[in-house]
Amino acid sequence: MSKNNSLHRFLLTMLFCVFVTSVDAQYAGYKPVSDLPSFKKKFATESAKVKSITSDFTQEKILMALTEKITSTGKFWFKRENRVRIEYIKPFAYLMIMNNDKMLVKDNDKENKINVKSNRLFQQVHRIMIDCVQGTILDSKDFTTRIFEDDKVYLLEMTPSSRALREFFQTILLTVEKNDYSVKTIEMNEPAGDKTIISFKNKKLNEQVADAVFAL
Repeated sequence: MSKNNSLHRFLLTMLFCVFVTSVDAQYAGYKPVSDLPSFKKKFATESAKVKSITSDFTQEKILMALTEKITSTGKFWFKRENRVRIEYIKPFAYLMIMNNDKMLVKDNDKENKINVKSNRLFQQVHRIMIDCVQGTILDSKDFTTRIFEDDKVYLLEMTPSSRALREFFQTILLTVEKNDYSVKTIEMNEPAGDKTIISFKNKKLNEQVADAVFAL
């Protein structure tokens, strides 16, 4: 895989941090959301209230070629408008900062600064991120979606519509907390069978986050 494709996959994986038929076997315990318009309205309303997010995360990478999981941990920050910082801490150091249409990727001592407007896929990622933050992702033309629920969370099954996204993901599954509509887990299933699961914990919503956190 080329370096650019690896970077695209990394960005797509992390920026999905923030649709209805019968339940499939893998969704045991869930049922379809009965009032879809009401859910969409509430999702958009609650998303609009989020001005900042700080969270720890654990990422598990499950590769078809390996029998063991690859586990990483790090921290995630978000602040309106369009500012994101994702920092892997263990077992390796990796940093990504997006500040409006500018991006910084730092791998150990190597830095790469990117203008989002210069790359069509980065523009698509940027649009998806905005849709997630504004609560309009459910109306996105980039995915077909099914929505399920249990007593505590909603389960959003998102299937990419565009060819570019289908190269990276077969499906994306998000669980959303019912109490505050924040993302609890993201599961990304790749066409070749590999899987990435990101779990967010110690989330803090709407607390003060300094602009310096997103400095490029």
